[in-house]
Amino acid sequence: MKTKLTDCLRPLLLGAVLLSSTAHAAVQTLDSVVAIVDNDVVMKSQLDSRVREVQQTIAKRGGSVPPASVLDQQVLERLIVENLQLQIGDRSGIRITDEELNQAIGTIAQRNGMNLEQFRAALARDGLSYDDAREQVRREMIISRVRQRRVAERIQVSEQEVKNFLASDMGKMQLSEEFRLANILIPTPERADSTAIQAAAKQAEQVYLQLKQGADFAQLAIARSASESALEGGEMGWRKAAQLPPPFDRMLSAMSVGDVTEPVRTPGGFIILKLQEKRGGQTMVRDEVHVRHILIKPSEIRSEAATKALAEKLYERIQNGEDFAQLAKSYSEDPGSALNGGDLNWIDPNALVPEFREEMATAQQGQVTKPFKTQYGWHVLEVIGRRATDSTEQAREQQAMNVLRNRKYDEELQTWLRQIRDEAYVEIKLPGADQASQ
Repeated sequence: MKTKLTDCLRPLLLGAVLLSSTAHAAVQTLDSVVAIVDNDVVMKSQLDSRVREVQQTIAKRGGSVPPASVLDQQVLERLIVENLQLQIGDRSGIRITDEELNQAIGTIAQRNGMNLEQFRAALARDGLSYDDAREQVRREMIISRVRQRRVAERIQVSEQEVKNFLASDMGKMQLSEEFRLANILIPTPERADSTAIQAAAKQAEQVYLQLKQGADFAQLAIARSASESALEGGEMGWRKAAQLPPPFDRMLSAMSVGDVTEPVRTPGGFIILKLQEKRGGQTMVRDEVHVRHILIKPSEIRSEAATKALAEKLYERIQNGEDFAQLAKSYSEDPGSALNGGDLNWIDPNALVPEFREEMATAQQGQVTKPFKTQYGWHVLEVIGRRATDSTEQAREQQAMNVLRNRKYDEELQTWLRQIRDEAYVEIKLPGADQASQ
């Protein structure tokens, strides 16, 4: 019978268990501290669990697992930085409700084409606990909100910056192509002398030569890289070249998929990029619908049944020839459209809740739908027209905004993470690891 996770955790609260009362009695330590991080600790069990997850990920990719000493130190450093962010989140009062967590888990399952039970089963097949998975998602959600408050909210992109970017040759080029990248970072200390810089340059050159000789990029990233994405094989996802520090923004368009760049010196160290995929920008055509509606909401003095009955009565009156706009002005409880006769103007269906979008999609032009319910109340709608709009320019402006924000965010995030790590008291107790404290 499989031991429950709670049964395994209960002895940890005591720190040790007496195995026997005989002459051979001994105390077996079930867990230990591998790092002290400000006001918290990283436990050996946390490190071991995360190392197993990383090993499974590497194995699924078909890569070779680095030596345990290398992997342990990489994972421990990631846990230390995560722990610091979680402590910031705790001090800031950031909490994730069960409802938010359940919704996030459901979204993850859905993205993988599973329902919740299938997702649980898939985790079990991989040897992962559902409770542990929930806890990891909760931690990641807290960290995301901490970064949003401490980093993202400080980033501002002006309209003029967007216009300047779109007007530049670089902007025009970058918005036409997108690249999926992986990276390896060989770091240099913040105030490195020439000896330290030369040593880092030599390491980067060795890694580059290994890659040119056919070494696996993801494996080298896990073993040698100091970037935040090292344990994911250096995976950065899709980026525009303009999001990257020079000279990468000029190099990528001339590269073929599978190519790697030579090491390039940046403020944080020497970076090597691998181009994994390319995709180009296309003309963006957006379907829009001109629609009007009447919304009737339930309230303390109007029950759900009475609300539905009123919506049905209004539908009948429209079917009998009464003017839709006049009824909307008199009865609709949507403050944004009631005074305009319920007119929502031309709207992108994707901006609407699913129930409204589905009714609108099946309605014929000029047809008034029967009453239907959404989270806002009961609706009657009429589709007035449909059109396809070239939204390429708006999409380009949004892309430019995202590129500039992401570029600023990436730079600010790395600076902030290095800052909180440098300012923290960290004492590493992992056997064989370098001791570090402040």
